[in-house]
Amino acid sequence: MIKIERKLHQLDATGQTVGRLATKIALILRGKNKAEYQPHLDLGDIVEVKNIKQLKFTGNKLEQKKYYHVTGYIGGLKTKKMNEIFEKDPGEILRRAVREMLPPTRLRPNMLKRLIIK
Repeated sequence: MIKIERKLHQLDATGQTVGRLATKIALILRGKNKAEYQPHLDLGDIVEVKNIKQLKFTGNKLEQKKYYHVTGYIGGLKTKKMNEIFEKDPGEILRRAVREMLPPTRLRPNMLKRLIIK
């Protein structure tokens, strides 16, 4: 049996783009940076991200990118622009990006619990 040792990785989001930061975080949360990585085990570390309000966005993403949510009712497609979400909770954009980079298995919720955004 493998003993899981989780280390704390502290990342600074100042001046980094969302996608490149999210790929680093997803790799650490999944545990792919370790020699004992196995895809069916959750061996990832804890990631703490600070200065989230100083993320860099390229192009016109803040005004043009939209996030979609379906309520389940007929005609229940909700859309929000990226700048609306960023004003309300800047960490939500990074959390959504990391979530989509992780595999859609039973391991994903526990991986996301180890993402701390300050």
